[in-house]
Amino acid sequence: MKRPRNRFLDYLVYLVVRLVVFTCQMLPIRVCYALADGLAALVYRVDKRHRQVALENLQHAYGASWTETERDQAVRGVYRHFCRMVMEMLHIPKTLHLETWRERVVLKGHVPVLDRFLDGGPIILITGHFGNWEMAGYLFGLYGFTSSTVYRPLDNPYLDQFIKDFRGATGQKLIPKKGGSEQMVEVLESGGILSALADQDAGPKGLFVDYFGRPASTFKALALMAIQYQAPIVVGGARRIGPGFRYEVVCEDLIEPAEWANQPDEIRWITQRYTHALEKMVRSSPEQYLWLHRRWKHQPQPRGKAAKLRASLGEPSSGPSAPTQATRTGDPVPNP
Repeated sequence: MKRPRNRFLDYLVYLVVRLVVFTCQMLPIRVCYALADGLAALVYRVDKRHRQVALENLQHAYGASWTETERDQAVRGVYRHFCRMVMEMLHIPKTLHLETWRERVVLKGHVPVLDRFLDGGPIILITGHFGNWEMAGYLFGLYGFTSSTVYRPLDNPYLDQFIKDFRGATGQKLIPKKGGSEQMVEVLESGGILSALADQDAGPKGLFVDYFGRPASTFKALALMAIQYQAPIVVGGARRIGPGFRYEVVCEDLIEPAEWANQPDEIRWITQRYTHALEKMVRSSPEQYLWLHRRWKHQPQPRGKAAKLRASLGEPSSGPSAPTQATRTGDPVPNP
C-alpha cells in the first residue's frame, strides 16, 4: 500500500523551489548560465547511475562510430544543456513575448503547419525530450494556438499546481497521462490541438519500431487517435542554436491522413514515421537529447521455436541479447 505523503514536507519543498525560482528570475540570464554550468558539472560527477545509462544509450545509438571520449563529452553536454534549459524556462515569462520572440526564435518548416492550424480540425503535435520542449509549447500559446499536453503529474501536489499555472499562462492545458483518455478524446473531438512527448519506453507490450537501428517499445495510442479522428500529426522541436537563449523551432515532419490511408499496417507505419522524424532531430544535436532515460529498456521477446531454444539454453527472453528486428505488434497499451 502506498504511504500517504507528508503534506507539510511537500509544502516546504514547494516554498524552497519557489524561492530558488524567484532568485533565478531576478538574476541576469548570463549569471544563470554560469550557475547552470557549475550545477551540471556537479551533477555529472555525483549522478553515476544516469551517467552510465546515457553512455550505454549512446553506445546503442552510435556504436563504434563514436569513441569512448566522444560519448563522455556528449554526456557532459547533455547535463550542461538541460541545466541551462531549466534556467531558460524560468526566464521565459519575462523574455518571450509577441514583441520579442523574433530575437530568440527562428522558425523552420512552419508554413504548412500554420496553414493546418488556421484550417481548424484536430491536430496531434509530437515531440521528444529534445532541445527545449517546454518553450515550444509556450510559444504556440503566444501565437494563440492553445494546446492540451499529455504529462505525468508530479507527486508533490503543490509543485504540480505550480507547473500547471506556469503552462496555463498562455492558455495551455495539461492532461494527466494516467486516466486522461476522456480529456484527450474531448480535445480531438472538438477540433483542438493535442501534444505529447513520444520518446519514452512503453513497456514489454508496446509497439516495437526502429529507433537508431534498434527496436524501441513505443506507445500506440497516438497513432490510434490520429486514425480515429483523421488528425494530421506534426513532429517538431526547439533546437538550441545560440549564442545564449536562441532556438530554432522546426517542423521535422507533417503526416497527413491520406498518407497512411492505404498502408497495410497503419498503426505501425505512423509510429515508425514519427519515430524516424524524432531520430532525425536528435541526430542534428545529440547533446540536446535526454539520453539519461532508458529508451531501450524493453526489447521484443522471441516466440515459438526461438523462445524454446533460449529457454533451454537458460538465456533471458528480453534485454540486450533479444532480436534486433522490430517484428511484432504489441498488445494494446494505456494512454500515451
